[in-house]
Amino acid sequence: MANSKRTLFLKRRLRVRNKLRKMADGRARLSVHRSNKNISVQLIDDVNGVTLASASTLEKDFGVVGKNNIEAAAKIGAAIAERAKKAKVTECYFDRGGFLFHGSVKALADAAREGGLKF
Repeated sequence: MANSKRTLFLKRRLRVRNKLRKMADGRARLSVHRSNKNISVQLIDDVNGVTLASASTLEKDFGVVGKNNIEAAAKIGAAIAERAKKAKVTECYFDRGGFLFHGSVKALADAAREGGLKF
């Protein structure tokens, strides 16, 4: 009996998120969502249940609307690092969800680290 891709994705997302919650220590969560056409990221304060900053390829300012590639992910990573500084957040933990740390997710994380976020 084979599991569907969606079921495996959901199990992986819960496994990753539960491990991160154990070591959260009051820090904000940098949550990534990747679709076939776009990539978005949110900086979430789970204690208060508030989104502190967000960035997405759907924003026209970046000029990458409808693109989910490594270059677009790097722009989004740099943007979220800049917006996190404005929100006075320097440390967070990276929640990749059920996505593998590879390709555009890795490019986003590397750009956010270069922008000054620590995780």
